[in-house]
Amino acid sequence: MTDAHDALARALRDDWARVVATLAKRFGSLDVAEDAAAEAFATAAERWPEDGIPPGPGAWLTTTATRKAIDHLRRESSRDARHREALLVYDTDTEPLGVIDDDRLRLFFVCCHPALSMEARVALTLRMVGGLTVPEIARAFLVQDTTMGARITRAKAKISAAGIPFRFPDAADLPGRVAGVLTVLYLIFNEGYLASGADSAPVRDELTGEAIRLTRLVHDLLPEDGETAGLLALMLLIDARRAARVSSEGALIPLPEQDRRSWDAARIAEGHALVRARLESGVAPGRFQLMAAINAVHTDGDAPDWTQIVALYDQLARLDPSPLVRLDLAVAVGQCDGAELGLSLVDALAPELRGYHAFHAARADLLRQAGRPADAREAYDSAIALAGNSAEIAFLTRRRDELPR
Repeated sequence: MTDAHDALARALRDDWARVVATLAKRFGSLDVAEDAAAEAFATAAERWPEDGIPPGPGAWLTTTATRKAIDHLRRESSRDARHREALLVYDTDTEPLGVIDDDRLRLFFVCCHPALSMEARVALTLRMVGGLTVPEIARAFLVQDTTMGARITRAKAKISAAGIPFRFPDAADLPGRVAGVLTVLYLIFNEGYLASGADSAPVRDELTGEAIRLTRLVHDLLPEDGETAGLLALMLLIDARRAARVSSEGALIPLPEQDRRSWDAARIAEGHALVRARLESGVAPGRFQLMAAINAVHTDGDAPDWTQIVALYDQLARLDPSPLVRLDLAVAVGQCDGAELGLSLVDALAPELRGYHAFHAARADLLRQAGRPADAREAYDSAIALAGNSAEIAFLTRRRDELPR
C-alpha cells in the first residue's frame, strides 16, 4: 500500500500538468481537463493500493482522465453532440508543442494568457497548475478564501465566454506572458519557503525545489530577461539558507541568529553572480532584481549594511508600493535609524495589514527593541493568533516568553 501511495504522490507531482495539458488541448476546456484529471487521480487512490501499480502510471492516468472527460461531455450533451465530442479523442492532428520542452512550464505559459488581468492569470495558474489550494492562494494575496475562489471562477468564466483558445505559446508569446509566470513561480516558492497552512510542514522543499527548477528553465528560454535572472538569484539566495532556518526544536531561526557555516556556499555564489551581472548591465532593475539585491546584501559578510538595504527597499517601494513592501521598508528603517522611527512607519500600515500576522510580528520586535515589553507581548500574542506556520509560531512564542515581566 505504501508503494502505491508513493507512486501516486510521484504521479501527482510529475504527471498532473501533463495530463491537464493533454486533456485541455483535446477538449478545448481547462475546466473539463482539471475536473477529469482530479477524478482520475481519485480513482487511482482507490484502485492502486488494491490492484497494484500499473506498468505505466502516467499513461494510465491520461487514459482514465480522458474517459472521465468523455463521460462528462456525454452527460451534458445531446446524443449527436456527444458523439462529435468523443471523436476529439481520436483526432490525430497534433499542434506543435512550441519552444517550451517542459510540460508543466508550458502549461504555466498557457494559463498566463494576456487577455486576463495579471491578478486573474496568476491566481488561475496557481490553482490549476501550481498545486496550491484556494486558501493558500488567498493568503498570498491577503484576501478571504471566498474572495479568491470567486476570482478564480470568474477567470475561468472569462476564458469560456471570450473563447480564449488553448494554444501552446511560441517564442513570440513568451515576453508578453513571462511576468505572470514569474509571479506564479515566486508565490509557489514563498509557500514552500514559509508554508502558510497550519496542517503542513513549516518548509515545503518540494515547492521550493520545483520553483527553482522551473525558473532555471525560464532563464534558459529568456537569458536576457532581467527579472527572470533576478527571481532566480532571489530564490537561490533564500534557499541557500534553508538548512539553517529551523531549529531542532522546530522553531524558526531569524537570519541574524543563523549559523552561516551551514549555508549552501555554491548557491550563495551563484546568486551573487546573477545579481552582479544585472547591476553591470546598466539597465534599471525591476522588482525581483531589487529583492535579489537586498538578499545579496544580507548574505554578504558577517553583518548586513542596513543603510544599503534601506536604499534598496526605498527603490523597491517606488516600483511596488504594496503594503508588504512598505512593511519591509519600515522594518529596515527601524534597524537603520532606530526602533521608534520604524515603529511609526509600521503603525501607519495598520488599516491595511491589521489582519496579517507579519505586521504584528514586526511591531512586536520593534516594541521589544524600544524597551516596551508589555506592548511587545500584546503584539506577539496577536501575531501568534494569526500565524499558521508551526515554526514561526514556535519562534514568536519563544520571543514573547523571553520578555521581562
